[in-house]
Amino acid sequence: MITFNLPDLGEGLAEAEIVAWLVKEGDLVEVDQPMLSVETAKAVVEVPSPYSGKIVRLHAKPGDVVETGKPLVDFEVTGGDVAPRASESSAPGASGQGMVVGHMASSDEEFVERAVTGHTRRSRGPDRVRAAPAVRMLAKRLGVDLGACRASGRRGLITVDDVLERANLGATRARTAAPAVPGLTDADRLRGTRKAMAHSMSLSRDEIAMCTIFDDADIEAWESRSDITVRLIRAIVAGVRAEPGLNALFDPAGPARKLMPHVDLAIAVDTPDGLIVPVLRNVGEQSPEQLRASLDELKTRTRNRTVAPEDMRDYTFTLSNFGTLAGRYATPLVVPPTVAILGAGRLQRDVVAGPSAPEIHTRIPLSLTFDHRCITGGEACRFLAAVIEDLAQPR
Repeated sequence: MITFNLPDLGEGLAEAEIVAWLVKEGDLVEVDQPMLSVETAKAVVEVPSPYSGKIVRLHAKPGDVVETGKPLVDFEVTGGDVAPRASESSAPGASGQGMVVGHMASSDEEFVERAVTGHTRRSRGPDRVRAAPAVRMLAKRLGVDLGACRASGRRGLITVDDVLERANLGATRARTAAPAVPGLTDADRLRGTRKAMAHSMSLSRDEIAMCTIFDDADIEAWESRSDITVRLIRAIVAGVRAEPGLNALFDPAGPARKLMPHVDLAIAVDTPDGLIVPVLRNVGEQSPEQLRASLDELKTRTRNRTVAPEDMRDYTFTLSNFGTLAGRYATPLVVPPTVAILGAGRLQRDVVAGPSAPEIHTRIPLSLTFDHRCITGGEACRFLAAVIEDLAQPR
């Protein structure tokens, strides 16, 4: 019998939550057959079976949070051999070695496969530094070598506090820490998307010199049945043409700012499980019809939790269309290494000054937050002015 442990699904994540089992004890499975779905950070991914054989025991149930490297499934492998998924095999009785994800029995290398995308990466097992993506980003921003940090987390995981301690910020962190909350249980822990949001917002708070400006776009001249979100996307592209510096990535270690050639737009999507931010690629090159089709498809996959991990990273600008729910203005938060986010509030019927008398016009409230470390107030204002000018066009 062979025990398959929860593999490292990438970026040194310490744990994953079981969403659903696609097999049950006693089932016969083939290699690469989807076996279970797990939630890590903001994605739900399927983990394939590393062996062909019989499921003897499932070590966790839906809703359980399992640490990386802990047992998931016991297999009775067909013919006593592991399936020919990789070039190496494990002897019966080995624990999770040799297939798909896990450790190669004949080497020190660890192969990590993202089950949804089929993308494979490799890193040295003994020398590998374990840290969550937000912690790696924080270390990069502070110029901290993760290899020199004390790992105080479970299973040798480097935490935010470990990085801050190495950067001599631990004392400041301790002075500003929130008081302990009494009576917390495991059921109160943030998981999945909400846990990822907590990390991202903490990083935003600690890193960005934020400034927000507000204005309104008069859309009274719009033709009927205009697609608000598509028009907002087009207006963002117009803003980037006027001020390319807001479509950029910033590295404070340099400090350095890299202007990006295409607008890869992250769009905040509200779901029952929390905020998820998928990405529309190269929006400046898409027609309104293509943008609407891409939006519908991406939102469906996001709400069904089938969006792939690569569809939620490497964006250059963010749109938060919170006005579809409520709210006029906001202070949306920039997540590094991006430098700007535009928020669109709920449509308003406002009294404005007409040529000879007051008039009532429909307007979109806009909130632009930017990183003042690398963007001037003038640049931000010119960007927002270009957005407003584009939105004012009839079509």
